[in-house]
Amino acid sequence: MAYLTLYKDKLANNYNYLKDLFNENKMAWGVVSKLLCGTKPYLELLIELGVDEIHDSRISNLQTIKEINPAVQTVYIKPPAKGNIPNVVSWADVSMNTEYYTMKLLSEEAGRQGKVHKVIIMIETGDLREGVMGENLVNFYEKVFELPNIEIIGLGTNLNCLHGVMPSQDKLIQLSLYKQIIELKFNVKIPWVSGGTSVTIPLIHNRQIPKGINHFRIGETLFFGANLFEDKTIPGMHGDVLMLSTEIIEITEKPMVPMGTMAANPQGDVMEVDEKLYGKTSFRAIIDIGLLDIDPKYLITTNHDFEIAGASSDMLVLDIGQNNEGYKVGDVISFKLKYMGALALLNSNYIEKRIG
Repeated sequence: MAYLTLYKDKLANNYNYLKDLFNENKMAWGVVSKLLCGTKPYLELLIELGVDEIHDSRISNLQTIKEINPAVQTVYIKPPAKGNIPNVVSWADVSMNTEYYTMKLLSEEAGRQGKVHKVIIMIETGDLREGVMGENLVNFYEKVFELPNIEIIGLGTNLNCLHGVMPSQDKLIQLSLYKQIIELKFNVKIPWVSGGTSVTIPLIHNRQIPKGINHFRIGETLFFGANLFEDKTIPGMHGDVLMLSTEIIEITEKPMVPMGTMAANPQGDVMEVDEKLYGKTSFRAIIDIGLLDIDPKYLITTNHDFEIAGASSDMLVLDIGQNNEGYKVGDVISFKLKYMGALALLNSNYIEKRIG
């Protein structure tokens, strides 16, 4: 069997670290929960910690959050699709938007539901995912300003998620200036300037956040303690909040080179044989997880005396050399995870989710 464990004490440590960081800098923030894929016990843990604002990209997850605690402010973090508009207004207090047509539909639906729907207008700052182009922002805002049942509570941007463009002080100053332009031209107050996601945290540590930036959306650093500028764990945080445990289902000494005519495997890969390995053997352990659950490149194996030899849909093969650690069938091997690996496991119905 294989299972994923979320360690609540380590999660609490990371949450308190971030809460203190944002409090010290007088900044608001919300937790991005999309990694958890709506896993109710894990969402309950977040809310028990005191999280009062949760962001997600799936409406069903926001519905689960509201069912746990209706007082939590829910934020839908991508431009809504037309068919989702009724559910967005029902389950998201706030949504991020870039299209007038969509905001008009939100306005109409909010009227039908007797609500005021809050909106963050996303602005393009270089990563070329969602966002209104800066030169079009004033005209765009002028069109949406008069929409009934809509309250524009923020301007925001997203970086690094598509093309890897990193946040910088200059880009955040640009975002802050957009707020000043809108407030002066339309005589309004925009409460939030949402400066980005976990990738922006090193700029906070380095005191490089412009004064006008006052809101962040944090997921990866909460669950992995990650400094995404330097690809390392932030001192004082835990990188192993989530751990994968897998059981050895076979362990046998075998040749290091496959025997027979070579062709592509089901993944389309053809193994290149190292002729120096002919006649040599090593112990190979099979663990009960495969490509259906996770791409092996997202497993962190640095603390183990083995290499990943390959994977099929439901099994992963480890080369454990001469088995100096004495592994045997039934032993459990655990892995730290990269973000996309944890996301795949949490989205899998075949992996048990535990709390540690």
